[in-house]
Amino acid sequence: MDEIMNFTIREEERQVLELTRRICEEHVVPQRAELDEKEEYPYKILEKFKEAQIPAAMYPVEYGGLGLRPFINALLAETISEYCLGVSTAFAATKLGALPIELGGTEEQKRKYLPSFASGEKIGAFALSEPNAGSDVPNLSTVAEKRGDRYILNGVKQWISNAGVADVYTIFALTDKAKGPRGMSCFIVEKGTKGLSFGKLENKMGIRCSHTRQVILEDVEVPEENLVGLKPNKGFIHALLTLNASRPAVAASAVGLATGAYKEALKYTRQRQQFGRHIINFQAVQHMLAEMLTRIEASRLLAYRAARYAEFGHPETAKFSAIAKYYASETAVFVANQALQLHGGYGFTKDYPIEKMYRDAKILTIYEGTSQIQLNEIGAYIIKEAGLLK
Repeated sequence: MDEIMNFTIREEERQVLELTRRICEEHVVPQRAELDEKEEYPYKILEKFKEAQIPAAMYPVEYGGLGLRPFINALLAETISEYCLGVSTAFAATKLGALPIELGGTEEQKRKYLPSFASGEKIGAFALSEPNAGSDVPNLSTVAEKRGDRYILNGVKQWISNAGVADVYTIFALTDKAKGPRGMSCFIVEKGTKGLSFGKLENKMGIRCSHTRQVILEDVEVPEENLVGLKPNKGFIHALLTLNASRPAVAASAVGLATGAYKEALKYTRQRQQFGRHIINFQAVQHMLAEMLTRIEASRLLAYRAARYAEFGHPETAKFSAIAKYYASETAVFVANQALQLHGGYGFTKDYPIEKMYRDAKILTIYEGTSQIQLNEIGAYIIKEAGLLK
């Protein structure tokens, strides 16, 4: 347990994070408002990350990575999100798309796809949600029919980050309807495959530079070798393992955004004067800042614990991933709201970055499992541990 709960950042990780922070300060900060306004995908920023080998930090050496601990995924999410959650989401969505392959794929599948993700050459996407199956995953309707040595996919995926820009998609479909979610499989589908198309760019409230579209599958034909793990009806397991691994990073993203909002509030309250004093000297303001900081630090510890649990395969990974994702995402909304309040009328304008942070924060309580779904999962663990589950 002592080793799992050791959150010390190693020297090689520190170097990657410092380089990432420098890229964010030099390239994300000057561009984030324009990217948001124009809904422009951050290709140039991702290219800077690629040149600095930042994507490689998230993959094992044997697949072209730097071989750092999986803990780095949460640390990178936290760092980039402090500057722009939209850029962070666009960047992290590739790793999310890669996780089903990394966690459930064959060795051949891993060697075929992971190196191109690690190098930054290719962009990935994860496609599970549907118009009628967001939180209700068992209501999945996308199907994959086996014909000879190929599968034919039909259906529509909704709210897919990186849809349209990604080169490779991990798509979940039913291969045995009678089994419900236990009859789900995961497929690797490459952009350009006949029958694969995309819906309109969603005009979102926040994270606007992270592109979100429908993924439309109309008789999309993929070879059997593109079935993740080469075993049908394992998709539910692939999805659970993926979400257990990715939710700590979402929690860390929330910590990053909250930290960025807190820093903006701190800077503003030290500059703004009212009644002849800088407003940071007022007790009411100090109390707001104190509660913001306390919630951020609590969220950080939860996110790090969940990330380390996931890294070690701890039996309570799923529970603490849900706890961390729930608390940290709600904290991000709370902190962004308080930070905007401290800016007064200026916070309601686009002249200050807090307005964008406020809009961005809300998605953290929705994607990769809503706050209500997290509470459902936490509640299920409580019932189980209390011995009440029959």
